[in-house]
Amino acid sequence: MKKVGIIMGSTSDLPVVEKAINVLKDLGIPYETHVFSAHRTPDEARDFSRSARDNGFGVIIAAAGMAAHLAGAVAANTTLPVIGIPVKSAAFGGLDALLSTVQMPSGIPVATVAVDGAANAAYLAAEIIAVTDEGVREALEAKREASKADVLKKNEEVSKL
Repeated sequence: MKKVGIIMGSTSDLPVVEKAINVLKDLGIPYETHVFSAHRTPDEARDFSRSARDNGFGVIIAAAGMAAHLAGAVAANTTLPVIGIPVKSAAFGGLDALLSTVQMPSGIPVATVAVDGAANAAYLAAEIIAVTDEGVREALEAKREASKADVLKKNEEVSKL
């Protein structure tokens, strides 16, 4: 099974990134988590990105706030799918990170989830892996069925009010 690489620009992003980690754990998908900054450790971020495919990764998730250049820097150095998580900042509420992450030049795409949308980043990574991994596809389908059952149970409870 392919692994998911999770990179965050700073440990301050960890509370957001933990939501992605929890989803991947729940689905049984192996992952590695790293702190690499596009600005403070550009060589390490580049080296990780360039060697990711050879190291068994199938998708990379990159979380960063403020300038949010990390996902783009990663995508520039790999042809693996890259999913950006714009992280909310005090100054602009995450809008700056969202715009920086989503506005990529043609040929260097970054799939972008909502501000602080780490869970959906992990689900998207799982869906990408599920294209070739039957076990992950089955885990995703089971998760969706459980979610459906939960909503229907709540609907039944509310309809009795």
